Amino acid sequence: MILDPAATWSLHPQLAADTLGVGDLPLSRVLISLDANYPWLILAPRRPGLVEILDLDETARVQLMEEIAGVAGALKQVTACDKLNIAALGNVVPQLHVHVVARRKNDPAWPAPVWGRVAPRPYDQAKLDRFVAALGKKLGLDGDC
Repeated sequence: MILDPAATWSLHPQLAADTLGVGDLPLSRVLISLDANYPWLILAPRRPGLVEILDLDETARVQLMEEIAGVAGALKQVTACDKLNIAALGNVVPQLHVHVVARRKNDPAWPAPVWGRVAPRPYDQAKLDRFVAALGKKLGLDGDC
């Protein structure tokens, strides 16, 4: 894939509608899914025109893997989850993004995938604020995005 160097990055409107920004890592914006059924983070690399991980150059692919590992580790520490699910699907939203979902054996979809199992549930604002603060602290993010 040839990317236009003059293009600017923006978050896909569906991701923007379904998430809250936590902050930016060197490559990716860290987002929280607003579905309170699962502690669910999304990494969106801030490069225009990306669809697949292979669209990143080698240096950026390595950076993305490091960011996935860091975010996954922070999510596991904050949630004490039983399992992490990590996926880059893009069937609905074509912009490259990576899901990092904390799973518990008693969550509404266990052991199946989270997509479409139950209706999204909004966060209680105080709980969301605590989650954002805990993740931001673990990841060293300031929340400006």
